[in-house]
Amino acid sequence: MSTQTEKIKELMELRAKARMGGGEKAIEKQHEKNKFTARERINMLLDEGSFEEMDMFVKHRCTNFGMEKKQYLGDGVVTGSGTIGGRLVYVFAQDFTVSAGSLSEMLASKICKVMDIAMKVGAPVIGLNDSGGARLQEGINALAGYAEIFQRNIMSSGVIPQISAIMGPCAGGAVYSPALTDFTFMVEGSSYMFLTGPGPVKAVLGEVVTQEQLGGASVHATKSGVTHFTAKNEEECIAMIKQLFSYIPQNNLEKTPRVTCTDPIDRMEDYLNDIIPDNPNTPYDMYQVIAGIVDNGEFFEVQPNFAKNIIIGFARFNGQSVGIVANQPKQLAGVLDCNSSRKGARFVRFCDAFNIPIVTLVDVPGFLPGTGQEYNAVILHGAKLLYAYGEATIPKVTVTLRKSYGGSHIVMSCKQLRGDLNYAWPSSEIAVMGASGAASVLYAKEAKALKDEGKVEEAKAYMAEKQKEYEDLFANPYQAAKYGYIDDVIEPRNTRFRIIRALAQLENKKLTNPAKKHGNIPL
Repeated sequence: MSTQTEKIKELMELRAKARMGGGEKAIEKQHEKNKFTARERINMLLDEGSFEEMDMFVKHRCTNFGMEKKQYLGDGVVTGSGTIGGRLVYVFAQDFTVSAGSLSEMLASKICKVMDIAMKVGAPVIGLNDSGGARLQEGINALAGYAEIFQRNIMSSGVIPQISAIMGPCAGGAVYSPALTDFTFMVEGSSYMFLTGPGPVKAVLGEVVTQEQLGGASVHATKSGVTHFTAKNEEECIAMIKQLFSYIPQNNLEKTPRVTCTDPIDRMEDYLNDIIPDNPNTPYDMYQVIAGIVDNGEFFEVQPNFAKNIIIGFARFNGQSVGIVANQPKQLAGVLDCNSSRKGARFVRFCDAFNIPIVTLVDVPGFLPGTGQEYNAVILHGAKLLYAYGEATIPKVTVTLRKSYGGSHIVMSCKQLRGDLNYAWPSSEIAVMGASGAASVLYAKEAKALKDEGKVEEAKAYMAEKQKEYEDLFANPYQAAKYGYIDDVIEPRNTRFRIIRALAQLENKKLTNPAKKHGNIPL
């Protein structure tokens, strides 16, 4: 056997050893928990045969606590590039079979390397997280490794899409990387995220809580809003990542992906003409409106279980990827509050960063009142949504379906926040407030005078008359159209066609913000 042949044989043996991660027993333990290994996850995610692994032979450099005797090729993370649907993407998958996927100096350097290359070539990064946290034996070097990753997350933000999937534990400082990325996925029952675990929580606060109660997928999907998507298992999680990936561009200089549209652009849905109830206080389902206007009724919702009074997600119009923001009258009458405002704001900012047009469907009666909201800074949270829309330079098409009152009218992509094309249905009411509230403010003195004279019925009739006057004047879209704040009043069943034509008009829109380091968004 020649020397060259021996060296090639050695290479093959080392590759085989690296692919085994922490060994057969560790892999069996991973499978017993209904979890896949890092390489199995990458193979599910990427196009078959497309994965190009990097740094397979990296080892840690730690000699503390006998660590020099525990060396594994690859050191707890699998990194490299591949394609999804033929489009380049960079990936890293933490390998729980090697030292519980704990983060070392060299493990961090591997992740940083793929992030750096992704930035150079303008390709997204997908991180599959499954780690016991910082490698304690490395001390400050592990912390420095986390910080190096976080800095790259920050520099990559708004330049390339960043997606995180939590497929096991993610605790302590490790949670900040997913939090800095654009979208986070969690797997129900097997993933969790928290800064401080159940042990310290009990020691410091006396609060007894399980990992699932503290930071499980359902908690972050419904209460905190930390995660954007949850999946029943890892296969579903990876399928959802691929679906999301189909809607977003490679980087901030590209336009959104387009697909062939098989849905007629002039398709009319007659039921939309009758979907708004006669009673202004009766709810209807905004999902039915969305299904009626987007291509093939397909809508990929983001954060479906958090702040349900606002709906956000991706759809297509004539094959073009678009972000949708819509009030949901079936939840809290569609009002805006702290959580729905920040949910909408972050989505608008993502779409603006990556050239994804936004279609806004408006039916908003106002902001949720009360001390709970005011004490939780609803002013600042509402201002985030206002700021996001006002800063955005992407094509913005707004359709007002029913109510659009007061400050909430302004916040939902009004004409003065540089809305490009603002349409309204004939059923829409665009005003400072509802007719009942307005009449009670404007004519309170006169009504009180009648009541003081004992003319209670006359006072009621007077207020009803004044309410009707206000309704006739403002409870329609024509007052706003009169001033050009609404570009056109459209027939509801024709909404799909009008949105598609609007997006076609705006395809080559050019708008830039004033030169500055960055704005100071209300946080």
